[in-house]
Amino acid sequence: MKKIILASAFAVMASGALAQSATESTGVNSVLGVAPKTEDFILQASASDLFEIESSKIALQKGDDATKKFAQEMITAHEKTTGELKGLITSGKVQGDPVTALTEDHKEEVDELAKLEGAEFNEEYIDDQVEAHQDAVDLFKRYAEEGENADLKAWAASTLPALEHHYKMAQDLDK
Repeated sequence: MKKIILASAFAVMASGALAQSATESTGVNSVLGVAPKTEDFILQASASDLFEIESSKIALQKGDDATKKFAQEMITAHEKTTGELKGLITSGKVQGDPVTALTEDHKEEVDELAKLEGAEFNEEYIDDQVEAHQDAVDLFKRYAEEGENADLKAWAASTLPALEHHYKMAQDLDK
């Protein structure tokens, strides 16, 4: 079993998955409840924002009324958090580089989403949002509790309630 985990971690590292640490990119940190390193947090938070914005732009065009309303809220909220994170970085309070393009996995998800129509689109978009927000809540909670940078830790803690609310909204739409 250890060989499989180590081989998986090495494969992820070799593929340069967001250039994250192996323990973060493989999910080991999440399972153990360990806070991500600052660089990993910035990469994941910015990648998540970008995915939620880009997938929500498609939902504005293809979704039903409830989906469009949710999508607009996601665009507004995640553009705000993207700006806040960039502000922390440009102020010098936080060192790191946010993701500026969709990750390969997120690009594949957005491309697949763009091919769908009607109820199938709504279902897949909402499923993606539930999963993305579940991951974001976990990420922000771990960093807010034990992150290394005080300013980023405070921002993660102040952002967490909104992410939890988005997660609940997505779950409600998923019923």
